[in-house]
Amino acid sequence: MKLYRAKVPAIAEECVRRLVEDGDIELADGMKEEAQKDFEAIMDDFLRRDSALREEIRDHMSTAGIPYDRYGKIRSQLAEERDHPLGDDVERFLVRQFVENLMITPAIEEVYADDRAIYKKLMEVVKSHDVDEEEIREEARGKIKNVSEGTVDYEIAMRNAVRDVKKRRGLL
Repeated sequence: MKLYRAKVPAIAEECVRRLVEDGDIELADGMKEEAQKDFEAIMDDFLRRDSALREEIRDHMSTAGIPYDRYGKIRSQLAEERDHPLGDDVERFLVRQFVENLMITPAIEEVYADDRAIYKKLMEVVKSHDVDEEEIREEARGKIKNVSEGTVDYEIAMRNAVRDVKKRRGLL
């Protein structure tokens, strides 16, 4: 899963709404926004850590003269060293953080459901906000049919087309 900053408020709002509507939690009076901000803070912290990791990878690769085609391998190594989740682990990491937060935040008056039930519901919410990156790339490819694949111009056009598709979908 790739978490987009633009999706953070919607995910937080839906998580709180779902748990309240299902009777799994009871909010303290007037604390709905605070509960949502707690969820947002967890996701924002993850995004900060992810951004710092990417910057560290770029610096490391540049300093060591490592070619860009090894980016994924280097990212996996550094993420493992720093205990930073990647891929499908992102969803599980965020949801575990959400569940832990429910027990310590003053915005939640009472938790009625067990952790496993809450985890399952929150996982459904988070997965519903997952973005199909391949679908975005396919749509972008359709917009640049006039450029030969494998060229520098194609890579530039593709990057711009992907950015345009993401903007149109409200991801950027």
